[in-house]
Amino acid sequence: MPVTLTDDDEGKTVVDATGRRLGLVTKVVDDTAYVDPQPGLAEKLKAAVGWGDADAEEYTVHQDAIEARGDDELRLRGEL
Repeated sequence: MPVTLTDDDEGKTVVDATGRRLGLVTKVVDDTAYVDPQPGLAEKLKAAVGWGDADAEEYTVHQDAIEARGDDELRLRGEL
């Protein structure tokens, strides 16, 4: 069963199945997280308070690619 993404996931770190950090969720729209692979302090703060915006440098992660949700991170499935 896929993880349902919510606005509460903004500001979380995205990690792969081995725990390697891939980026920061800056915005959630519908079933998709927008992930900044190189977030600066401003992006981290905006995402933490729900003011994040998606931009051209970010990549998307659909909720079906997420294995688990933690308090501070989203872990991607290993078979990706």
